[in-house]
Amino acid sequence: MTTLDSVAPAPLAAPQVLDRCRTSVAPALREAVGRLHPWLGEMAAYSFGWCEVGGAPAAASGGKGVRQALALLGAEAAGAPGRAGVPAAVAVELVHAFSLLHDDIMDGDQARRRRPTVWKAYGTGPAVLAGDALFALAVEILAESRAGGAAVRLLSAALADLVRGQADDLLFASRDWTGPGQVGPAEYRAMAEHKTGALLGCAAALGALLGGAPPATVAALDRAGRHLGIAFQVVDDVLGIWGDPAVTGKPVHADLRERKKTYPVLAALGSGTPAARRLATLLERGGEPAEAAALVAEAGGRAAATAEARHHADAGKAALAGVSLAAPAAGELREILEFLVRRDL
Repeated sequence: MTTLDSVAPAPLAAPQVLDRCRTSVAPALREAVGRLHPWLGEMAAYSFGWCEVGGAPAAASGGKGVRQALALLGAEAAGAPGRAGVPAAVAVELVHAFSLLHDDIMDGDQARRRRPTVWKAYGTGPAVLAGDALFALAVEILAESRAGGAAVRLLSAALADLVRGQADDLLFASRDWTGPGQVGPAEYRAMAEHKTGALLGCAAALGALLGGAPPATVAALDRAGRHLGIAFQVVDDVLGIWGDPAVTGKPVHADLRERKKTYPVLAALGSGTPAARRLATLLERGGEPAEAAALVAEAGGRAAATAEARHHADAGKAALAGVSLAAPAAGELREILEFLVRRDL
C-alpha cells in the first residue's frame, strides 16, 4: 500500500480511466441486464444507449461511467484487482439508471442524451416497471457478492439518502424565491449531497468494501464521493445557465427558463446586493432568462458557485489523503474528481 504522497506509478488521465473502467464493466453489466424479462431488458438496454425502441442495436452514448470508475478504483485503492469492484460497479450503475428513469417521469423530461426518455418512448407505466426491475436486480447482484449483506446495507443507506434528496428537490419547486420560505444554499447543499453525492460515495465505498478495505477507508471513500456529488451538481447548475448548448444538449439559460432553484441563483439571491433585489423582482414576475442570467452573475452567483465546487473538490481530495490508498488508483481518483469539477467552469 502507498499513500497519495508516496512515489507511485503515474495515474492515467481521467478520460482514459473512465474508458478503461467502462470497458471492464460492460460485459458484466450486459450479462446482468440479460437476466431481466425481455421487455424490461429492452427498456433497460434502451436507457443505456445499447438499442433503439424495438431492440435494434444502437450506438448512442451511455454516459461517462463515473460511478463504474469509482467502484473499480475503490477496489484498486484497497489493494485488490479492479475486477473485485465489478459487482459494485454493476449494482450502482443499475441503481443510477433506475433513478434516471423515475426522475425523468417526475420532472416531465422528454429527452435525455438527445434521445426520447424511456417513459416517452415506451410509456409511463412501462418505464416505472423497468426502473423497479433495475433496482431489484441491483440488490440481487450485491447480495450475490462476497460482501453480501454488508454491501446491500451500504446500498440501502445510499438509496435512502437519494430518495430524501429527490424529495427535497421536488419540494424546492414550490418554495418562494425570497422571504421566510426561500431555499438557502445550505439546504441546497444537503439536497445535492443526498441526491447526487450519496450514490457516488456509495460506488467508491462499495468498491473498497468488495476489495477488502478496512471500515475507515470505506468511510473515507464515501465522504470523497459525497463531496464530488455536491461539486458535480453545482457545476451542472453553472452549465445549466451558461453552458454551451453543443456540449450540454440544452438551450442556453435552460435552467432559468425552467425556473429551477439552482446554486448560482440561490447564492445570488442571498448576496444582499442591488442586483440580487432586481433578480428577485425579475424571478417573481417571470422575466427574460438572459436578463436573469446577467443579474445572477452581477450578484456574484456564478463566482459563488465556482468557489463552492472548488471547495468540495478540495474536501474530496482531503478525504482521500486521510487514509492509506494503493497507487495508482489513489491518483486516478483525484484525476476523476478534478476532471468532473473542471468542466467548463
